[in-house]
Amino acid sequence: MTSLYWLPEMPDWRIKVRALGDDPAAAWDAAVGLANARIDFTRTNALDEMLRRSLDGALPQGLSTKPVRLALLGSGTLTQLLGGIRVGCLRRGIHADIHEGDYGQYWQEIADTGSALHSFKPNTVILALDAYHLTAGVTASMEQQDADAALTEMLARIRDCWRMLREAFGCHIIHQTPLPVHPGLLGSNEHRLPGAPAAFIARLTAALRTAADADGVDLLALDTRAAVDGVKAWHDAGLWHRAKQEVSPAAAPMYGELAARLIAAKQGRAFKCLVLDLDNTLWGGVVGDDGLEGLVLGQGSALGEAFVAFQTYARELSRRGVILAVCSKNDEANALEPFEKHPEMVLRRGDIACFIANWSDKAANIRAIAQDLNIGLDAMVFVDDNPFERTLVRQELPMVAVPEVSDEPSSYPQTLADAGYFEALGITDDDRARSAQYQGNRQREALKASVTDLPSYLRGLEMQLIWRRFDQIGLQRTVQLINKTNQFNLTTRRYTEDDVLAIMRDNRAFGLQLRLLDRFGDNGIIAILIGRMLNETDLLIDTWLMSCRVLGRQVEPTSLNLIVTQARALAATRVIGEYVPTKKNGMVRDHYLKLGFTAAEPLDGGGQRFVLELGLFEMAGTFIDVVEG
Repeated sequence: MTSLYWLPEMPDWRIKVRALGDDPAAAWDAAVGLANARIDFTRTNALDEMLRRSLDGALPQGLSTKPVRLALLGSGTLTQLLGGIRVGCLRRGIHADIHEGDYGQYWQEIADTGSALHSFKPNTVILALDAYHLTAGVTASMEQQDADAALTEMLARIRDCWRMLREAFGCHIIHQTPLPVHPGLLGSNEHRLPGAPAAFIARLTAALRTAADADGVDLLALDTRAAVDGVKAWHDAGLWHRAKQEVSPAAAPMYGELAARLIAAKQGRAFKCLVLDLDNTLWGGVVGDDGLEGLVLGQGSALGEAFVAFQTYARELSRRGVILAVCSKNDEANALEPFEKHPEMVLRRGDIACFIANWSDKAANIRAIAQDLNIGLDAMVFVDDNPFERTLVRQELPMVAVPEVSDEPSSYPQTLADAGYFEALGITDDDRARSAQYQGNRQREALKASVTDLPSYLRGLEMQLIWRRFDQIGLQRTVQLINKTNQFNLTTRRYTEDDVLAIMRDNRAFGLQLRLLDRFGDNGIIAILIGRMLNETDLLIDTWLMSCRVLGRQVEPTSLNLIVTQARALAATRVIGEYVPTKKNGMVRDHYLKLGFTAAEPLDGGGQRFVLELGLFEMAGTFIDVVEG
């Protein structure tokens, strides 16, 4: 099943598509909403065509995402995938300009510096090599050593492609795993026939996973998706023979969705928080009416076990870094009782970062959760069994993801997995510690409420800021923060791992990662600072981003102290700060003025430069102990 079944049906969808106007900004915003409906291949391509006609080559202004210049290269026909990829990106607010490589010419285009690919200069490449191409020359008569040699040769060719792409473009490389399309020759023990094409593809795919991890390449795992949907949902042998399409057009919207998730994850666009209803979502029954003993939960019934399975899945998401919250229409005491007393509950109160149970409407409560957690509404996924509540939240908060779940709780985990809201390219230690960090926030708020003045509160936190230069150990987390932080981000520049490595090698620049500890725990890496010398006297703060959860704790002036120290070490006499406005970073418009900078020349697009004269600067005194880690 390759349909986007978790998205809602949209009434009058075709009428709304035809109504897309000529104003690029308005057309783009309307099209994002239309992309977040349940649409098939025909509707996907219709939306793609109408939006491109409306934009007429213009790039929508004010996007908080980085436009993608995507090259789609492969060994078969790929045209049927273009609309699905563009609309998949559109669904996440990302504009995608796509170069489709010539049929079967991927190697030649990569190797030839005069090719259209090199003129296009992609920042993202999808390499889609089909199973038929990858098994050319592989036969069942091969001995093990011959099959091994063929596999080694093909893997080396693929890795050469990755290397050449990275050297030429420094781009994000996505490699599509091949679909397992070959019929078996031996049966259940196909692996015992080394030259069987099906066995060869299985071994090559396993080797690709290891090589991709080593080479920093992300995989578009069609084999994994086909294991869920069935190969026939993805591949039509007749279409292959007629048109050399490995992926059927009917599966193109899902292909585009899978590709867009990787592109969005690279930009930090994955969702952060799973907001859960309670009654008939985490357990069966209504706790206020049925009481603790009347809930359907746990062993003894298929329905009770399904709710346990969903709670287990939610807890596992939490363990890999997804924030859990509760939004329920209930008396709080009733809502809390199962978490504290029911023996079959998997989730406990300590797993929930924000718990809201009252009789207000759920849209208002979701706003309150976002404010409490200090995250954007567009980082939230709301799961509720009640179609009325789902519709209300979609109408009031269109930026919140609301999957169209069925009334069968056993399907909830797979629905969330299929929807791919929490797609990530890797997991860091900070991700795993996120739940504990939010529990620490609750304790900090309790301390804040117990003291009578701000200095006493800050002193009582016993804060320590540990700074270190960019390094290989923290590279993944550094890139993750650079590409996902939107609100407290002065310039919202996005960098790849190669870009960060270049900063590490530049002796006229610095990159710092800041970690904040206090008496309640480790807040993780909470800030990234990048400075570059513009000339002999001026240091530019290229990037200054921070986690919003540490605002108001004197991290900002403490960070400036560090910047000034680094600037003086580079013999700078002035520090230049820049504010580049986006739809999301208005909160830092006056950041530099508050820190004592003077406004200088304006920048294109409504931005502004600011200047700090180091000869007049005095280090700020704070309650934060600063140490180099």
